Amino acid sequence: MPQILIADDNPEIREIIKILLSQEGYAVTEAKDGTAALEQIRTQEFDLIILDIMMPGPNGHETCQSIRGISNAPILFLSARTTDNDKILGFSSGGDDYLEKPFSYPELIGRAKALIRRYQVYRGKEQQAAAPAAKQLSIRGLTIDLEREEVFLQGKRVELTNTEYEMLRLFATNRRQIFSAQRLYEAIWDDPWYYGANNTVMVHIRNLRQKLEPDPKNPVYIKTAWGKGYHFD
Repeated sequence: MPQILIADDNPEIREIIKILLSQEGYAVTEAKDGTAALEQIRTQEFDLIILDIMMPGPNGHETCQSIRGISNAPILFLSARTTDNDKILGFSSGGDDYLEKPFSYPELIGRAKALIRRYQVYRGKEQQAAAPAAKQLSIRGLTIDLEREEVFLQGKRVELTNTEYEMLRLFATNRRQIFSAQRLYEAIWDDPWYYGANNTVMVHIRNLRQKLEPDPKNPVYIKTAWGKGYHFD
């Protein structure tokens, strides 16, 4: 049964979300703030973490950054702060998706299911037993193990979120094919394109470059085709 953690200082919102997701067959744990959320994550594995941004103590962005030191589980931000800058900050701190308050119940459930589904694939398709001759892509010191869904740079493992991995896999298995921001967003997030999604894509591209590129300002792997999109060289 997939495990979900909800961190929000509003007990009514936590209760509503818990009821909605429990009805979908998920096990839901509550945390009243960022500190309590981190305590839960240190002792239990989760398939999805839902974070409010405006919480007492460490806020959602600070909590997200701390989580990324110990977990790659997808993080869905909930917030009434809905400007593009707010979303960019959320993605920059390590979030995978962003849902505006007030949200519709079907949209919350849909986002949760999509993030959990991707994460289950990312973790190794139920941990297949020692797959022989794992399929790999090796490109100038970068190795992508497509069976175990792991990434190595110069022999050292690179920790990616499941969203970052899915984006890298899409690029690497379609080398030199140009992907527009819209095409990337619709393929990775499985959502219809909207204007602000361009910033979402840009932030994730930047995060990938920071983790993979020797010099993120002069990338050798993920390059920009100006006016067209991005491609993996």
